Amino acid sequence: MSTDLNTIAGVRIPDSAMAQSATELVRDAETELLYHHSRRVFFFGALTGERQGISYDAELLYFGSMFHDMGLMDAHASPDERFEVDGANAARDFLQSYGLAERDIDDVWDSIALHTTPGIPKHKRPTVALVAAGVEMDVLGIGFDEFPSKQRNEICACHPRGLKFKQGILSSFCMGTIRKPETTFGNIKADVLSKMDPTYKRKDFADAVLNSRWTT
Repeated sequence: MSTDLNTIAGVRIPDSAMAQSATELVRDAETELLYHHSRRVFFFGALTGERQGISYDAELLYFGSMFHDMGLMDAHASPDERFEVDGANAARDFLQSYGLAERDIDDVWDSIALHTTPGIPKHKRPTVALVAAGVEMDVLGIGFDEFPSKQRNEICACHPRGLKFKQGILSSFCMGTIRKPETTFGNIKADVLSKMDPTYKRKDFADAVLNSRWTT
């Protein structure tokens, strides 16, 4: 089954010039693992929206999905920002170059910046909520049984997980944050570095409060 099909699992892939350009940019910039992951995030996010009766903009969902891990790549990584912010900034720069409305750009930015922050995206606008839902399904299997096996199989046939996706995505998170461990404070990447980097020392929030300059 070709990855160039216009429709996968009943979901049509946006095919505007801007969407095609985004696809080319991400495919050139990311590893195969991250590219296929990003595409699956779009499909799982879109199917979640359809199942839940959420009206969403397919192009905005596509941009959020495709750019959500761009900050893990060296070419788009800053020295001191969380990788989610770096990816959001890369998407913003791309969308601004096409003159997209600022509100739409803000939605895409938020969808990327918040996609690893559980409990918040579902209360935000559809683009934000559905990018997070797609990520949670593909990485954590949240909602797995709500997707018919036919949908899962068709998506993964077009955009395969490979034999070691679980290990591969953790390695990607690790390599994208290992040079700036301070950006993991208070977020899930602390768990990744704790498991994969023997030199990593997790910063504790309670200790940070107790050891602040305040005397009481």
